[in-house]
Order: sequence, then C-alpha cells, then structure tokens
Amino acid sequence: MNGDVHVDLKTDSRYAGRLQYSCSNKICTLRITDLRESDSAEYKFRFITNQPGGRFTGSPGVTLSVRGLQVQVRRSSVSYWATLMCYSSCHLPDHSSYVWYKNGQKIQRETFSSYSGNFYYPDSYSCAVKGLEGFPSPSVCGHGHSCNRVTYTDRSICAVKGSSVNISCIYNSYDTDIRSKFWFSPERSLQWQNPSQPEDLSEDSQYAGRVQVLETERGRSTLRITDLRESDSAEYHFKFTAGSFEWRSSLPGTTLTVTDPDLQVQVIRSTDYTYNQAELLCHSSCRLPDHSSYIWFKNGQKIQTETSSSYSDYFDSADSYSCALKGLEGFPSPSVCVYGQTCNRVTYTDRSICAFKGSSVDISCTYNSYYTDIRSKFWFSPERSLQWQNPSQPEDLSEDSQYAGRVQVLETERGRSTLRITDLRESDSAEYHFKFTAGSFEWRSSLPGTTLTVTDPDLQVQVIRSTVYKNYTEAELLCHSSCRLPDRPSYVWFKNGQKMESVETSSYKDQFYPRDIISCALKGHEDFPSPSVCEFNRLFQRRYNTN
Repeated sequence: MNGDVHVDLKTDSRYAGRLQYSCSNKICTLRITDLRESDSAEYKFRFITNQPGGRFTGSPGVTLSVRGLQVQVRRSSVSYWATLMCYSSCHLPDHSSYVWYKNGQKIQRETFSSYSGNFYYPDSYSCAVKGLEGFPSPSVCGHGHSCNRVTYTDRSICAVKGSSVNISCIYNSYDTDIRSKFWFSPERSLQWQNPSQPEDLSEDSQYAGRVQVLETERGRSTLRITDLRESDSAEYHFKFTAGSFEWRSSLPGTTLTVTDPDLQVQVIRSTDYTYNQAELLCHSSCRLPDHSSYIWFKNGQKIQTETSSSYSDYFDSADSYSCALKGLEGFPSPSVCVYGQTCNRVTYTDRSICAFKGSSVDISCTYNSYYTDIRSKFWFSPERSLQWQNPSQPEDLSEDSQYAGRVQVLETERGRSTLRITDLRESDSAEYHFKFTAGSFEWRSSLPGTTLTVTDPDLQVQVIRSTVYKNYTEAELLCHSSCRLPDRPSYVWFKNGQKMESVETSSYKDQFYPRDIISCALKGHEDFPSPSVCEFNRLFQRRYNTN
C-alpha cells in the first residue's frame, strides 16, 4: 500500500526482476524468485472491473515466511568440542543431504545435518542442502565472534547497461594483520597468470577506468563498476589474506546480470470509463539507476513534457504509448494500448541484427492500425534521407536504386511485414523503419527501428575448457562470432594450417601441444577465417611457471 492506494508489486523496486504473473481460466499465480527474508509478508490479489466501484481484494491473503538455512552451535563443556546443526524453520525435502564448509571451503566427507568436532576461534562454518549449494547458510564462528568470514550483501543483482552498480560484502579476519584484500571474478580465470591464484579485478584491462573499491566503514568492502557492459555479467568474489590465512571461498559470491532496461508500461485505468482517464507507469524488471528521468512517446512521437516514471492523462482508444530512460532512448518499452488492443502501433521483432556480407537478412515488424483503411505501408531508412525528394517524407526502400533487385517485402500473415535484403553490402548497414498511413493518421516514429550491421564473419576461437598435463593440453574450443550466424552453419577448423576434415561443428575437442596454432572459418566463407590462436603455450607456461 502507498497510503490508501494499492500498489502493483511489479512496480515495486524491491521485487525488480524477481516477479512473474500468470493467469488462466480465472486462476492467477504470483511467482517470486531469488527469495529474501524481507519478502516475508501477507500477499493479496486484487482485480478491477469496468463497473463503478468494481474493485475487489481477497482477505485474508497468503502469508509467506521466507527462512534461510542457519547453523546452530551446541558447545560442549569439554575444551573445543561442539556439534553444529544445519536447520531451517521451513520444511526441507525428506532425506536431504548436506554440504558443510569450513572457512568457505567445502568439507568433502560431511553429508548429514549435524557436524561434530573440535572447533577453533579462527574458523567459520556454513552449510547448504546438497543440490542447492547456491543457497548456503550464513557463516558462523565455531567459538567467539571474530572468526574468518565473508558475507555478501546481495546474492544476485540485475543492472542496466551503461549504468553503475555497487557489489558489497562484510568481512572479518581473526588475525588483525590483513596483508591484502581484493575483488575477483572466477569467470576471468583464463586470463589469470596462475589459474589457481585469483587476480585483482581493479588490475584487469577489461575493467580499466571502470572499477573502484570503496571501504567507508571497517569490515565492509564495496566494488563499484561504472559504464556497465553485458560482458560484466559474472559472479564476483572477495578475497583477503591475513598472516598465513587466505580466504578463498567455494561458497557463492554475488552474481551480476547486466541487461537492457527491459522497460514495460503498466496501465492503471480509472473506474470512470466515460472520460478514458488512466495512469501509465514505466517500470523495469531490473534495478534502474537512482533518480532516473523518463521519456514518453505517443504513437511513436516524443511527448516533450514528461520526465517522471508515471504519466496521467485522458487517453484515446486509437493511441499507443511507450517509455524510455533518458539517455537510453535506444531501449524503449514496447508500445501499449491504453484502451482495447487495436491502437496504432509498430513493434520490431529485433532491435539490432548483425549479418554477413553477401548473405541475406529478414527485418520484421508487427503493426496495427486503429483505422481499417490502410492507404499505404512501406519500409524506409532515415540514413537515405539525403536521397529523398522531400526530406520530411520518407521514401519506399523498394524504389531505391541502391537496393534495386535486392529487396522484397513479404507479408505472410496479416499485420506482419518483413523486409528481405539479399546480397548484403557494408553500405546496407543502417537503421530500418516501417511506416503506414490509415485515414488521416500517419505512423512516423521517433522510436528506434531495427539497426542492421553488415560485416565480415568476425570469428574468434575461445578456449572454454582445458586441462593442462605435462606435455600437452586437453581442451575444448569454440568458434563464435559477434555477428548473428546463419541457422545451423557448418564450420571449418585449421590446425597448424591443415584443415581438420572430421570437424564441422562450432566446438572442437582435441589434445594440443604448446606450439599448436588453431583457427576456424565458416564453410563457404573460408576467406574470412578467425585470427590464429596459440593459447596452449600460454596455458602451459602458466601451469608450470616456465618462460
């Protein structure tokens, strides 16, 4: 509740990225993922009808209690002897097996809910249900309260590309002389000089100029990453060394997911249907930057005055609305109808497409007109505006000489249009839009269309698994591209310049020696191979610390 107003949980930032609704035959289900103890509450369902005063809430609701695992210490009067109990106030699966951790490292032999032994002041202990190791208990001290431990503030965080994020933990060392402390990501292990020794993220070139480590209070460390990229999606861990002790946890850290804003417009309709009054809310399944400003679009055209996440007005059945974060206008929400489902709107299937020179591409959209008499519809590219007879009037791409004989417009079903371009050239790299006119209405959107990038295959060879032995490396390699590949492509692999006839898939497993050189190409595009890699010499050097 916000005062006397019922608030849809989807718009509550505390549940961002963790909620799903599903309704069928008047049975509605709320799914909450990544549960937190703060989610413990009473939940109620509400629906609104088209009748005056037709708003209903069921009482009482459903009371949810969220409880994590806990370790209870039962100390003996005999020296350091104690028994640890792993328990939950929630019902656990029958015959559960347990995993125990000492100072963050797995104790291999323990599978019971209790663990007995001698426990000393520096050591911390945690437990998890086997198969659910991603949800361990907080670490507890076997004796006292100043043992070695690290506790992460968040198990998972979702953040928007281009924004900033703070990843925090609370740590404690039994030994006061902490020699080093830093954040690292296990996903970067292939780049470490020694795979068994994590490396400080602040010295990683991928994060250059984008990482700060803040310590505003004793025992609390915060990793701040700015200008977030999708490649920053990873699990992040904190490590410290004190005296001869080194904290290197096999417990989970904090998982960061970096994504588009994933905005949605929610319509809160007034009960007074006479005036078509409503409120629109712009929200995201991901945590948005604080104090975000918003841009609203009506029928694809920017509404200049709106900067807040909500927009109230009187709405016409013909009009559609969309929103975007200011500064991230390239990632708007889908357009929605405030009343009915037949408003004017265009929705592109893909925001961006990457394709190869010489290949073909399909660029599609779905469209709808409130008016039935569609007079014209066509695709155009704003980049070609200098060639238009009237710069304010887009021109049909199928009549553009640059695309002569290479363009088709397909409409295999009502309300769906596909622009097919064949024999692609780099000059075709552009943004493509769809336009229609119906009655006196003309859809000419300032919302983004589909951006096409035409390039060479841009293949890379990546080592995804490797085991280094004394004289050779067993590895699995992946041939991948930053560009979208044709469906079910065939590959060609080259080892020391020789074509490997038996391998036509994107992955390649083999034994490799330090001087081996590997590359890959798409079958039929052998003139555009990946750069050659000699990763095995580097892996071998790291394993044995040789020159």
